Amino acid sequence: MGKFELMALPYAVEALEPVISKETIAFHHGKHLAAYVNNLNGLLPGSGFEESTLEEIVLKAEGGMLNNAGQILNHELYFGQFASPKADNKPVGKLAEAITRDFGSFEAFKEEFQKKGATLFGSGWVWLSADKDGKLVITQEANAANPIQKGLKPLLTFDVWEHAYYLDYQNRRPDHLAALWQIIDWEIVESRRSK
Repeated sequence: MGKFELMALPYAVEALEPVISKETIAFHHGKHLAAYVNNLNGLLPGSGFEESTLEEIVLKAEGGMLNNAGQILNHELYFGQFASPKADNKPVGKLAEAITRDFGSFEAFKEEFQKKGATLFGSGWVWLSADKDGKLVITQEANAANPIQKGLKPLLTFDVWEHAYYLDYQNRRPDHLAALWQIIDWEIVESRRSK
């Protein structure tokens, strides 16, 4: 045990099937994320970041400290945005209006988001964030980077590291990205936007 703990999933490990299998959740959450938490806790003593939040570490640290804190922050946002699959799952209300305002339509937004996720070279994340004026933007972030490092407010993310999808989709990253829309909890995304 250390300062940071492995987040509890807000759903059962099989709740996201068939989009994400319980086997992938078990490895991704139970092994990969757990390792980042253990690594960060091991790096904290004597680092000067003992009392810092994850966000503070991501904004100020370098090297292994930054990488592990960034992965924890990213994964907590990632795992925290899902719910059981729903057909024709779309945002509503003010979030839907903002997406239409900034991308033309929800379909155009999805297309651009998936394209950015599919074309990110190597490992990383694709994000929907809000800038200081509330405009929605899509960014590609390599490795453990997070939009807060660019002054943005992260709202939604798809993990494009292979461990996020390889058991279920092998090398078919675009298929994985296309399937994730079914499990987004848009109320969570909206709550992040209005914070």
